Amino acid sequence: MNGNHFSLKSRLRSFRYAFKGLASLIRNEHNSRIHFFAAVTAIIAAIILNISTLEWTVIVIVIGMVFMAELLNSSIEAMSDSVRPEFDEGIRKAKDYAAAAVLIAALISLIAGGIIFIPGILRFLSC
Repeated sequence: MNGNHFSLKSRLRSFRYAFKGLASLIRNEHNSRIHFFAAVTAIIAAIILNISTLEWTVIVIVIGMVFMAELLNSSIEAMSDSVRPEFDEGIRKAKDYAAAAVLIAALISLIAGGIIFIPGILRFLSC
């Protein structure tokens, strides 16, 4: 065993680091601001259109998926740039793969949003 005991103070500190990382992502990564705007827009639309609990679940999951992918992508980029600032083919591949993961997550969320919101928007406009 490592001798570290559970401490509420250390658990709270770990949350502080996590929120600091999320704030840093929003502040420093331009694409994350686009994702944040899209997430807020989706939440507002969901409220206005009074979507179902299942639809809310899907929206929350895809928003989380996009932010997790963006966080992992940004982590890989930051670490890669720190370890090897000069060009490296392997690092380029890793960065491209991480960026592709964000793209896929964003496309999936766009498709899910379309499936959920387009019928509601059409109903809303026909009233």
